[in-house]
Amino acid sequence: MQEITSFQNSKIKLANRLVNKRQRDKEKLFLVDYARDLNRALDNQYQVEFAFFCEALATEDDKVLLSQLDDNLVYHVNSDLMAKASYRQNPSGLVAIMQQKPLLTVTSLQNSELTSNILALVDLRKPGNIGALLRTADSAGFTSICLIDSALDIYNPNIIRASTGTVFLDNIYQMTSDEAVIFFKENNISIVAAHLEGQQSLYDIDFRSEHKVIVLGTEDTGLNEEWVGFSNELVKIPMIGQVSDSLNVSVSGAIFMYEALRQQQFG
Repeated sequence: MQEITSFQNSKIKLANRLVNKRQRDKEKLFLVDYARDLNRALDNQYQVEFAFFCEALATEDDKVLLSQLDDNLVYHVNSDLMAKASYRQNPSGLVAIMQQKPLLTVTSLQNSELTSNILALVDLRKPGNIGALLRTADSAGFTSICLIDSALDIYNPNIIRASTGTVFLDNIYQMTSDEAVIFFKENNISIVAAHLEGQQSLYDIDFRSEHKVIVLGTEDTGLNEEWVGFSNELVKIPMIGQVSDSLNVSVSGAIFMYEALRQQQFG
């Protein structure tokens, strides 16, 4: 392996810049600094641009993954340099700079075969919530996820981490609200919107009869009035507590998706 010894090295500086979305967009690269996530990226044919390896910090998982990489793409660094390159406060022994894949859009979704219900996330702003919902979507068998009017990119380090690498499954489609609504209507996909003032209980919705899209809105205010008007069904989760009147969006999404899974798997 080649060795890097300076904080001024261009590759170290590049890795540090990739924390910023604008730089990720410009370079078409992103950073992975956890063995589980790197393993899942490699399993889904993401390509490594280059990587840093620190023997002093390396776990057995890091070493296994290292053996899968081309030696010419790997640079040995010390722990201080790894801390500079990594997004994590406690860096691992292997950090990879990966090549982004082309953005999947509504056109990509139109050309895909829908095999399950869809999850749609409208203007979500917290990467941890998006990542958690991607993880749950995979667990519940949702194979198409729409990121609608999102200012975030899927290569945000917190999305990657919170998703446990499910962000690399090539099933996330980014689009505007107008594009999404046209697609759902043209394909007879019923829009089921999570809403605190919904007139129907989640447990009265039939997820077995036709394709549906579960739509979740922003963390603080939920879906805007435009999406309320688009929706076929406004649905709420029953709550019987004395104080709580809402749930975190990732929790709400999990309840919706697992109710759909329950109906489809167990009747």
